[in-house]
Amino acid sequence: MKIFLTVIWLIMRCLVYSESRLRINSALILSMLLFCLSDVPAQSVYPGQHEDKISVKNTLPLKAKSFDLGDVRLLDSRFKENMERESQWILSIGVDRLLHSFRTAAGVYSGNEGGYFTVKKLGGWESLDCELRGHTTGHILSGLALLYASTGNEIYRDKADSLVQGLAAVQQALAQNGFISAYPQKFIDRNIAGQRVWAPWYTLHKLYAGLIDQYLYCGNSQALEIVVNAADWAYNKLSPLPEETRETMLRNEFGGVNDAFYNLYAITGNDKHRWLARFFYHNDVIDPLKNQIDNFEAKHANTFIPKIIGEARNYEITGNEDSRMIAGFFWKTVVDHHTFVTGSNSDKEKFFAPDRISEHLTGYTGESCNVYNMLKLTRHLFCWDADVRYADYYERALYNHILGQQDPATGMISYFLPMLPGAHKVYSTPEQSFWCCVGTGFENQAKYGEAIYYHNDKGIFVNLFIPSELSWKEKGVKLSLQTNFPTGETSTLTIIEASTSEMPLYIRYPYWSEDIIVKINGRNIPIKQNPGSYITLSRKWKIGDKIEITCPMRLWIASANDNPDIGAIMYGPLVLAAEMGTEGFIPYAPYSNPALFNDYYTYNYNVPDHIINSLSIDRKDIGKSIVPAVGHSLTFKSIKEDIIFRPLYDIHRQRYNIYWNLINTLEYE
Repeated sequence: MKIFLTVIWLIMRCLVYSESRLRINSALILSMLLFCLSDVPAQSVYPGQHEDKISVKNTLPLKAKSFDLGDVRLLDSRFKENMERESQWILSIGVDRLLHSFRTAAGVYSGNEGGYFTVKKLGGWESLDCELRGHTTGHILSGLALLYASTGNEIYRDKADSLVQGLAAVQQALAQNGFISAYPQKFIDRNIAGQRVWAPWYTLHKLYAGLIDQYLYCGNSQALEIVVNAADWAYNKLSPLPEETRETMLRNEFGGVNDAFYNLYAITGNDKHRWLARFFYHNDVIDPLKNQIDNFEAKHANTFIPKIIGEARNYEITGNEDSRMIAGFFWKTVVDHHTFVTGSNSDKEKFFAPDRISEHLTGYTGESCNVYNMLKLTRHLFCWDADVRYADYYERALYNHILGQQDPATGMISYFLPMLPGAHKVYSTPEQSFWCCVGTGFENQAKYGEAIYYHNDKGIFVNLFIPSELSWKEKGVKLSLQTNFPTGETSTLTIIEASTSEMPLYIRYPYWSEDIIVKINGRNIPIKQNPGSYITLSRKWKIGDKIEITCPMRLWIASANDNPDIGAIMYGPLVLAAEMGTEGFIPYAPYSNPALFNDYYTYNYNVPDHIINSLSIDRKDIGKSIVPAVGHSLTFKSIKEDIIFRPLYDIHRQRYNIYWNLINTLEYE
């Protein structure tokens, strides 16, 4: 009866007026019927997810598995607010606007269809004169899938269905053996010939990944059909090429298209899809990692990182030990030797020499796409080892970069996270930017529930202190996590539904805390573990059981990896930035000026000469130099300089400073 009623509802939904005309789409009805017949998995392709849609199963021994994003619901917090702001933006961009460049490329759309309306064209990187056009549509397909998984709200799936239908029509109209893009196929031909062109495979990766996400998250079989047809075209296009041609074309940025093809292979089991993934193995870049050589300097970071994510998927699918070693070495090297205090990396989009942080405090540091991709890689590695250092890094980058990437006043996104003293965040525009970091931002802000919890065969890892509810259906367990962290230090887990057998909870003991306090139903639990580990609480839980976790937070200094006299002020996992005012700062710049849509890279911050970047500090007792501001949470003041510090994620539309020349208090005096 449930299925029957659902089908009736689907037919009625297909009869509603959809932007420009009445539609009845049998493919949509079929795909939704298939959806109704199975549970909808949600989340990216990580171990433990999408089992009902994966034909090539993971057989590797894993220490942890991911929950489906649909098993986690965010409760009220800054994270949920960010997600809601992002959803308003993503819903405001019309389907026909997102499809316009695709239809133009196929010659089936003039911009004034039937005289009923005129499409207002998107600008920036989505303008018809930009070779990267179309990438945003792929990101939005992923973003809508993540939003649907995170909330269960049908409005996101409805919009995605319209996009998928439109793309299917474009692919059919092109009639080029499955090729689909917002640009002509000659861009790929230029790439193959070694001619200059802006990253055509990068754009296809975003589109393919978005379609795969639509199948995995929303059960849309039409999306899978489109990407399978596209893979057929890619195989026929690339398989005849000689090795020297392959090597030439791979010099052009291709994003994580290898990861997308590995994911497609996992779904279909088609050897052609695995061949395509291996075709995009970039020997010149990745082979040195087999010998544990740090060859990162001067390489475009966001070109490099996705290639390693593809290697991580290769390990999970095939068990290739080289791929595992490559991914692990790369992650450790980036985090230990190339990463700012915020968890971000790169200067002007490129890696620099290892251990040179203090030499690269510029206005063009910390590309947001890099953090997006590093967090994706981190999740794979955590599943393999359940090593707490991956969770620690994830928290650092999430709070200090991703959470503060969005302007809370408008929902717009910053491309870089500047380390230049006196700089400020530069935001996108609603219709005149669409940078790569806007695209990944559509995903970042939609999937905050993805890494709060993991599980093994026995119990649950609690990695992040974000207000949320978790349902582990296979075990009959449901719990809620209530907290106002980081404003407060205590988080409370409540058992809502309990298993009939004993189950361990693995509580992360953060590296930044000391003397953690854990209580079960009000009783203190002796803690023998040290910071940077997991506390195991194992028992037969009962409904209503409460676990209180108090992680004391303290001020501390995170020094640059090349100069102990340059450092940032931390409070727990939070980077504290100093408010530097708005002198010489154009309000809302460049948000209010569409002409500056591509000025993220050369933007002049006009930093006043008197902006200071020296801070007197008592390193033995930092609390003597920086004290809490009375009446304001998470706000501090330096005693000598009288500077206000707040979490970096809360600093917007004004200048700030992160790294300081640290002067010993005695030297200052």
